[in-house]
This record gives sequence, structure tokens and C-alpha cells, in this order.
Amino acid sequence: MDNTEPHDDATLDRVLGRWDVMAVAFGAMIGFGWIVLTGGFLESAGTFGAALAFIIGGAIVLLIALTYAELVAAMPSVGGAHNYALRAMGSRAAFFTSWSLVLGYVSVVAFEAVAIPQTVLYLFPDMLVGYMYSVAGYEVYASWVAVGVVTAIIMTALNYFGVKQAAVFQSVAVGFLLLVGVVLLTGSFVGGSTDNMQPLFIGGAAGLISVLVATPFLFVGFDVVPQSAEEINLEYRKIGQVLLVSVFMAIFWYVMIMVTIGSSLPVEMLAASELAAADGMVALWNSPMMGTVLVLGGIAGLLTSWNGFLIGASRLIYAMARTGMLPPWFAALHPKFKTPANAIVFIGVLSMIAPFFGRKTLVWLVNAGGLAIILAWLMVAISFVILRRREPEMERPFRAPGGVGLGIVAVVLSAGMAALFMPGAPAALTWPYEWVIIGAWTIIGVYFASRLVKVTPGPGAEEELIRRMGRR
Repeated sequence: MDNTEPHDDATLDRVLGRWDVMAVAFGAMIGFGWIVLTGGFLESAGTFGAALAFIIGGAIVLLIALTYAELVAAMPSVGGAHNYALRAMGSRAAFFTSWSLVLGYVSVVAFEAVAIPQTVLYLFPDMLVGYMYSVAGYEVYASWVAVGVVTAIIMTALNYFGVKQAAVFQSVAVGFLLLVGVVLLTGSFVGGSTDNMQPLFIGGAAGLISVLVATPFLFVGFDVVPQSAEEINLEYRKIGQVLLVSVFMAIFWYVMIMVTIGSSLPVEMLAASELAAADGMVALWNSPMMGTVLVLGGIAGLLTSWNGFLIGASRLIYAMARTGMLPPWFAALHPKFKTPANAIVFIGVLSMIAPFFGRKTLVWLVNAGGLAIILAWLMVAISFVILRRREPEMERPFRAPGGVGLGIVAVVLSAGMAALFMPGAPAALTWPYEWVIIGAWTIIGVYFASRLVKVTPGPGAEEELIRRMGRR
């Protein structure tokens, strides 16, 4: 793979259509969590309790997504949140926002490289050969690592050779995932029973909250779309609309999963299952083969999440390098494929290394990355409020209803979700491992932040940074 020099005549390809954008956003939100976590959700809150938790959690995320929808339509530049914070609060705030997102996005990509061999292991239980070592009590096998590394190479190459190819893959995988969803929904009418849903609510308010705190992390992914805004070939207003539609689709998906799987088997059996969704599908159709079909749907969701976050992370790193926040090597665009080639290769190499660390250490990384993404949401919501107040005349092809009031609500909700990661909270990060990751990432970020060129917030902040970076 040949690399390019930064800031050459190459530009990003504006080739992503409506379905491409929707597939990227929806696919990024639907990973593999619904396969493994459904049993626990149903046990904690009951069928309707779990479904209600996803409706409430989805509504919270939808309010935050509204701020993104307005901002991406108003500022359709590569980097998304990077540009919103830069225009609203300046280079330091933009760096904090972007640096947080990079950790979150890259952690998801790395984890998917670990999740894929773990999923294949469900289909082929005898695949483990070539024991290598143990990491945090998890045994790592050569065959298991090979599956992750080979898939990482394929996903990296797919993105390197053009965003359109990556989008086509995303569309096909999302199409298959939706087909599996239709089969699951049909199965609930064929073999489901309302008796299995009883009791509809378990654990009262505490049960509902236990599921609610997990929902924002399953909806993470809609925000990858603004990162590739310069590659979207749509009216600016429609970019925001499509982003919101993808969130509604994700809400429907998760509610549908809770109801259909809840109708398949008694909650005690689902709670005892390692992959409750797959066992539920088997029961609905009375066919072991249908469990395999559902797991294949889960693999499709895993790959669409991987692909979506790889697109988002590479464009974000490229945008940071273009404005001088990261080394200029990351600002390279391939002259033929029009992709941020070096950024993609860098993330790809990290995903190839990830399987060697086993599953447990990657869980720590993803949890720390979850907090980082929520903090970036908070910064975007703050940027929304600042820009609404300071630049009321800014052209906004899509205007979020509620104006400043909506932004303030989004700020409060984002801050509330971030608080869930704090010590003593329901989703508290593990000490010391996950906090060490946050600390180390912060220290690295301080180094880069100390070298930033300061610019005055406003409409020309990005252009000024790019111009001044060229003089350094």
C-alpha cells in the first residue's frame, strides 16, 4: 500500500447516497451486544420493562442526535464534532472533543477484532488450536488470533480502496441484518407465546433503570456519519434527516429484539443462556439452524459496527491532522482512492494487534472508550448551545426544534450519562485498569494539546488553523 503526501490535490470523494448514510449510521449502532445481552435485560426488567427502557434510552439519544443533525447540515465538513467544537469554543476544546472520540471509536474497532473470533467460536466450538498464553485469565489460541487478524486485514483493505466500496459492503451487511430481523419477527408470530413474556415487568423501577443505563452504549454510532460529511452526496438538510431516521430504526430494532425474544422462552431459560437471542430464535422456529442464522445476523451487525467506526475514526484523525492537531502524516489522502490512507492503515494495524491481547483487556478499553464518546457528546451539545446563541443567523438547512432549550437538555442528559461511569455509579469504570487507560490517553493528549496553534472561535477557525499549520 503506497501512501501519499498530505495536502496534495486529492480531495475526498462525495459519493455516499441516502441509503449509504443510513446504512453506516444504523449499522454502527447495531453491533453484537443484542445477541449476548438480551437474556440479562429480560431477566432484570421483564419483556415490557426492557422494551420500555430502550424506548426511554432511545429518546434520550434522539435528543442528542438532534443537535448533531442541525450541526452536520450547517457544517458538512470532514471531522464532524471536531469542527463544531472548533467553531464554537476554539482549538483546545476541539482537540478535547476529537481526542475523546478517537479513543472511543478506535476502542470499538479494536474490540470488534476480538469479538469476531469469539463469535466464530460459537459456530465452530472445536476451532481452538495452538495455545499461546493467557492474558488476565483468558487463554489465547493461535487459531482464534488468526480469525481476528485476517478479518482486520480485510476490513482495513476494504476501507483503504475507497469509501464507496466500504459503503456497498455496509449496505449489503445491513440488508442481511434486516432480513434476519424480519425472520425473527415472523418467528414470534409462528412460535412465540405471550405466556413466555410473563411477568411483563420485573424488578420495578430498579429493574428498568438497570437496563436503561446500558442503552446509550448500544446506541453509540449515529455520530460516525458527521465525520464523513464531505463524502456525502445529499442536500445538507437531508443529511440531518437521514441521521435521525437511523436512530429511529435502531430504537425499533432493540425494542423488537426484546419483545420477540421475550416471547420465545421463559425468562429463566433465557437468563441461563450464553446467547439468549440465538436460543430464542431456535425455540421460535423449532430449528437449530435458525439459531445459526441469527448468529450470522449478529456477525453482520458486528462487521457493520466495525466498518462504521473505522470510517468515522479515520476521517476524524484525518481532520485533526489537517488542522495541525496530529502529525501531518495522518492528513494524507490517497490520490487514486481518495481515502485518508495513512489514518486507515494506522487504525487497521491497531485492530490487527488487538486479538493478541485476548478478550478481557479489550473490554477495559471499550468501557473507557464509552466514557470518552459520552464526553464528546457533551461537548457537541455545548457547541450547539453556544452557536445558537452567538451565531443565530448562521445558515442551518436543518433546524432542530426547541433551539437553545433542546441544547440545554442535551447537555444535561450527556452529563448525566457521563456521571454513570463515575465511582459508585451503575456503570462505574473498573479501578485501576479502565481509569489507567483514561489517564494514559489524557497524558498523551496533553502532549499534543500543548503544541496546538490557538485560533479565535468562529466561522473561519478551521481555515485559519489549516493556513497556519502550513507555515509551521
